[in-house]
Amino acid sequence: MFSGLFHRMILSELLKVFLLSVTALTGILLLAGIFQEASKNGLSPTQILMIIPLLIPSMLPYTLPATTLFATCVVYGRLAHDNEILAIKAAGINILRVVWPGVLLGIIVSGVTIYLYYRPIPRTHFLLRVTFLKDVEEFLYSMLKRDGQIVHPKLNIEIYVKQIQGRRLLDAQFMRKDADNKDYDMIARAREATLSVNLAQHQIQIHMHSCRITSKDGDTGFFEDKVWPVDLPVEFTNPTKSRPCDMTWQEMRQERAKLVQEREAIELDIATHKAALALQTDPTRFQKHVHDLSNQLARKAQEIRDIDEEMNMRPALAMGCLCFVLIGCPVGIWFSRSDYLSAFITCFLPIVLIYYPLMLCGINMGRLGRFDPIVSTWAADTLLAVASLPLFRRLLRN
Repeated sequence: MFSGLFHRMILSELLKVFLLSVTALTGILLLAGIFQEASKNGLSPTQILMIIPLLIPSMLPYTLPATTLFATCVVYGRLAHDNEILAIKAAGINILRVVWPGVLLGIIVSGVTIYLYYRPIPRTHFLLRVTFLKDVEEFLYSMLKRDGQIVHPKLNIEIYVKQIQGRRLLDAQFMRKDADNKDYDMIARAREATLSVNLAQHQIQIHMHSCRITSKDGDTGFFEDKVWPVDLPVEFTNPTKSRPCDMTWQEMRQERAKLVQEREAIELDIATHKAALALQTDPTRFQKHVHDLSNQLARKAQEIRDIDEEMNMRPALAMGCLCFVLIGCPVGIWFSRSDYLSAFITCFLPIVLIYYPLMLCGINMGRLGRFDPIVSTWAADTLLAVASLPLFRRLLRN
């Protein structure tokens, strides 16, 4: 009876501190995220309101582990500071039974994080990227108002303006890149211009007034009124989930299976051409073809590694919540602090200095192929789990 009541009391305190801290920390990071997106994309107030629900899920995997650790340190530190842990030991109750509410919180939060990674986070991440491209015309004008220019790697034209009045671009310069994307084959200077987007034709219509156009060979022409069509990249009109972070768990599995089939087909093709080279059948052309296929094979291998790393990173970050609890409970009891600041510095600072750098290093090593993704990604969680064993042993002994 006492044990169940005491467990409910501890769990209640854990939930209070956890919910308060996760709300505060998520709110702070949300403001930072909104400021970053607004500065980068020149968002209007309406667009800012639209992206708030899309930003929150992506922030929770970073705020939930930190606030779980914080709540654990604070609650168990208070219990030790108020001598309740000492009273429990004196009553003959195993100290590990006191830890169960914290472990339960860690399991619940880890489960919530895994669920968020399974579907909501990839979907909102993709929607956040697509939101800025839904109104392409507004997106382009926002870039011009913010930077005074549009220089995008996917566009074959660069736009520079000195002043914008409503939809009018004053003293605008347009520089079109050639087929090799290395030089400019045409430069236009207009006293005034406007932009309009024709999604049906996948084009930007640049309507110029009083413009002078100079070609690459030096020919110059003056036009009082000129419409210059520019092709829109596919990413602007039909964005796809090309990155693992945009894919749900099921989509990653399907994409990986497709990449493996493509890799095997390329390997078979390479083996066939190498056999022909061994027989000296058209060696010059085949040698180049094998080289191109080897580059394709390397790209496929990298894409597979990226998916493998993403599939390991998501549960590893989620399980960090439980690992943080295993560290936070004994450390909070051991240091016996009742104030928030001491609990934060005592436990969270070493996590920031050790756990997250090790996690990021492991993720990068897995993507580069230096180590197996399972080993490199789970190394940080394994370190915390192993480090908790001597802490619990000392707690039981004392």
